[in-house]
Amino acid sequence: MVFSTPCSRKSRLYHLLWGACLLVLTTTARADNIFLQSYDLTSNGGAYFLSASFSIGLTPTVKDALNRGVPLHFVIEFEVIYPRWYTLYFWNKRIVEQQQIYRLSYNALTRQYRLGYGVLHQTFDTLERALEVLGGIEYQHMFEQSVLDDDRVYEAALRMRLDTARLPKPIQIDALGSDAWDVSSAWFRWTVQR
Repeated sequence: MVFSTPCSRKSRLYHLLWGACLLVLTTTARADNIFLQSYDLTSNGGAYFLSASFSIGLTPTVKDALNRGVPLHFVIEFEVIYPRWYTLYFWNKRIVEQQQIYRLSYNALTRQYRLGYGVLHQTFDTLERALEVLGGIEYQHMFEQSVLDDDRVYEAALRMRLDTARLPKPIQIDALGSDAWDVSSAWFRWTVQR
């Protein structure tokens, strides 16, 4: 048996506003642990170079795992797209797409943090100093100026995140859908014109 009561117009409006408030609260409740503090995309000698600074904060779960010997992989993602309004921005043309992967680990024997990029690595006595260096991008070549057309406006985007897919398999299962392992920044977007 189904019971239904007629809803008044005020009641429907009240429920609609309440639902909108809950939606806003749940979408803003996500805490970004990484913040973009500054950025600069400059053109020099026919190429574009990126300088940026991220502030990185680890959750207690991630920090505990790192100190127990679990290596963490951070990904810096950069892209340049040509927005297509006529496709309702669903099929934007991707001009440039780059990823840089950094590996942060802790050696309990030497009590040092090690930050690696490819075959290069650097050691630090404190986690704070390692995160400070990890969050800094200094004048890095991103793309050639020739990939951009003169008469178009493009959109550049940048973010940093912890790559949970590179964690050990048992931790990946724990990290699935867990806020304790969500260490990422929001996409930061700005316009670029040649």
